[in-house]
Amino acid sequence: MLHLARPLMLVFVTFSLLAGGASAEKQYGPGVSDREIKIGNIMPYSGPASAYGIVGKTMSAYFHMINDNGGINGRKINFISYDDGYSPPKTVEQARRLVEGDEAFLIFAPLGTATNAAIQKYMNAMGVPQLFVLSGASRWGDPEHFPWTIGLQPNYRAEARVYATYILEHYPKARIGMLYQNDDLGRDYILGLKDVLRDNYARMIVASAPYETSTPTVDSQVVAIKTAHPDIFLNIATSKFAAQAIKKLAELDWHPVHIVTNISVSVGAVLKPAGLDNARGLLSAGFQMDVTDSQWDANPGMQRFRAFMDKYYPEADRSEGGPLIAFNASTALAEVLKRCGDNLTRENVMKVAADLDFEIDTLIPGIRIKTGATDFYPIEQFRMMRFTGERWELFGPILDGHAATVAPSSN
Repeated sequence: MLHLARPLMLVFVTFSLLAGGASAEKQYGPGVSDREIKIGNIMPYSGPASAYGIVGKTMSAYFHMINDNGGINGRKINFISYDDGYSPPKTVEQARRLVEGDEAFLIFAPLGTATNAAIQKYMNAMGVPQLFVLSGASRWGDPEHFPWTIGLQPNYRAEARVYATYILEHYPKARIGMLYQNDDLGRDYILGLKDVLRDNYARMIVASAPYETSTPTVDSQVVAIKTAHPDIFLNIATSKFAAQAIKKLAELDWHPVHIVTNISVSVGAVLKPAGLDNARGLLSAGFQMDVTDSQWDANPGMQRFRAFMDKYYPEADRSEGGPLIAFNASTALAEVLKRCGDNLTRENVMKVAADLDFEIDTLIPGIRIKTGATDFYPIEQFRMMRFTGERWELFGPILDGHAATVAPSSN
């Protein structure tokens, strides 16, 4: 009996080890293997928002760097990026190509509000992560209805709350003129202003002029706003149109308090084309370091970013903010994939992305990436900043765009 028991025990031990090994097996979704993770991306390399194409090019360079250093958990990143020309129908076409043709594991940081809105239902119906959308629309933070979509940058509505709070504190009697993009982007900013201004909104907004992304120029809108004699000009526009508005104000010799949104603060892509002298005194709110600001020269994060750019994308314009946006987003994705370990299923990616709390050292110190199961807004903090004619200068405390929803009563 003793001789019989020993083989039985060995069989039992062997079975237990096999069972334990099975429970620890790697779990992969489409586009993932022991050696590779296919990451899809959609970017406007052409069209009216082509200035943002540098973002996609920087991401490609970032994953080249990652692969040169062994990949993520031993897997190389196969980064597949397509051009949509900032056209929603083309975005749909490219999303289908990535998901159904290339079998990408996820679509990472597709850029644009209208373009991402066009694919949001498709991505969620297919159960494919639409991860770290590069748009600040508030619709990317709706896990109840769109559990496969999550943004990254502060949402436009929260950003507008910060501007409204600043205006009420410093210019409570001001008349406001507003240029805005006539889509979800512009409407989110308007909702954020109303969140804070409330009863003051109708009194303070004395002129508002929408524009379409297909329009060649916003000069006529700026002229129309000026006729209402506002004290504050809110420039809610993407790069090309924001630059046009800054330049037009200078041509009109009009000098209101001028607030431009964070999506259009790039010195290289916006302020240089508009004229640096014309941009002097602009106000905005920031969440990441300004690549042109010498105060960050000794910062380890900025030094790491510049070393990366020197080696992997040396031809890029160093005054543009787009590459740092790409660097931060790619760093966030790398962190999520690293935390996934060998459980690289689409479901686990979203689970990990909805449980984050960490800092990226090229964001403004004190600003964190933080999410929860019901909070799909990773960044909601800002600091106000002013353009000196050479660089953006931060001032004031860190402001929480989520909390800034209480307005004083009308007076």
